[in-house]
Amino acid sequence: MNATAQLARLHDVRPAPAPKALSRIRLFGLDIVDATTDAVITRLLQPGRRTRLAFLNAHCGNIAARNPTYRDALVTAGMILPDGIGVEMAARMSGQSLTENLNGTDFTPRLLQAAARRGLSVFLLGGQPGVAAEAAERLGRDIPGLKIAGTRDGYDGMTDENAAVAAVNASGADILLVALGVPFQDNWLAKHEARLSPRITMGVGALLDFLAGRVKRAPAIVRKARAEWAWRLAMEPRRMARRYLIGNFAFLGRAYLDARAQRPAGDTARRVFDVTVSAAALIILAPILLLTALAIRLESGGPVLFRQTRVGKDGTPFTMLKFRSMYPDAEARRAALLATSDREGICFKSRNDPRITRVGRILRRLSIDELAQILNVLKGDMSIVGPRPALPEEVAAYPERAMGRLEVKPGLTGLWQVSGRAEIGFDKMIDMDLAYIRSRSLLLDTLLLALTARAVIGGRGAY
Repeated sequence: MNATAQLARLHDVRPAPAPKALSRIRLFGLDIVDATTDAVITRLLQPGRRTRLAFLNAHCGNIAARNPTYRDALVTAGMILPDGIGVEMAARMSGQSLTENLNGTDFTPRLLQAAARRGLSVFLLGGQPGVAAEAAERLGRDIPGLKIAGTRDGYDGMTDENAAVAAVNASGADILLVALGVPFQDNWLAKHEARLSPRITMGVGALLDFLAGRVKRAPAIVRKARAEWAWRLAMEPRRMARRYLIGNFAFLGRAYLDARAQRPAGDTARRVFDVTVSAAALIILAPILLLTALAIRLESGGPVLFRQTRVGKDGTPFTMLKFRSMYPDAEARRAALLATSDREGICFKSRNDPRITRVGRILRRLSIDELAQILNVLKGDMSIVGPRPALPEEVAAYPERAMGRLEVKPGLTGLWQVSGRAEIGFDKMIDMDLAYIRSRSLLLDTLLLALTARAVIGGRGAY
């Protein structure tokens, strides 16, 4: 029995188990951490552990594709954390998923809070003159007990790289945050890794500018909607247009090719089609989605999104999303309105439904309320094209023939949706769905997607 085990036995306790290795997924030939913020922080702060940390977002992926030095810096990093919705989309294209978005702007303060509780210190390197010092003051106010070992700007302070390394080491810092932009910050850290003494080193991009108040971060509602990139584009259109408008599409194209390489044939092509189209729609329609959310909140308060259990492929229930077009108590009033349905058969639909708000009528007329289901498509519960997702009570009342529509994922649009929607009775809808399932192909899906625009403009059956 070794000394540690003997001591533990004397005190009637067991030695603490070693932390488990973090799960990872493979994207673009890189190993990306798939874990929660708390799990990553616990791993990073494990005594005696040294780690060079990097983040991967769509912009980083595009640069890595054309900059071998930067790609090497990512490959040799101790951890690569997923940053942003683009990387999440790339994972879904390849049939994988990520537990959490670990973007540096949110992750780093959490890391520093945990570091402060352990008495660890941080050095801030980068930014324009004065930015690092202002960011340090902000961190000192926001995180009581955090030790600031030192600061140095990214201009005159980086003219002599040896002096910069010496200053960091002399400070005795445990954590080094470098804000020099991609790819320079990660290349610099990789180049000097063996000489730097901090146990955790990481490139943090614009974080110091955010902390110093030099750049305004998106409001919480925008960040929650995963549209912070749209906010930055609006704030700095000339500087960010190429990165986001062109760069995001380029990244999704690379993700598509990477997914094909990892998962050839079968349903992969349809999944890639779904994620590619929905991701592109999310980028293009971001301003409309944000304005819709604002209009709903201003008119009736309550949640922006309406969540409802629907039945998916093989009868599996899932939570379907819509932009809320009714008053918050709409579900409680539904039973009293069933007799007013304007539609034959099982599925309820009322042209003059009193539960619909004024904004909601506009959203329904233009089918904007359905756009929230883009998130369902990205998650994998729905496809871009397929049968309408049914309610559990509707499925419970299905005749046997109608059960065939559950053989595929429900769709955001489809044959029924482009042929008149609510004006089509239940039996005819089933005929259409079964005909689609027998004949479905990516070519047919593309045609139906094109016809959807005409159906939306015409507005037939939209109420």
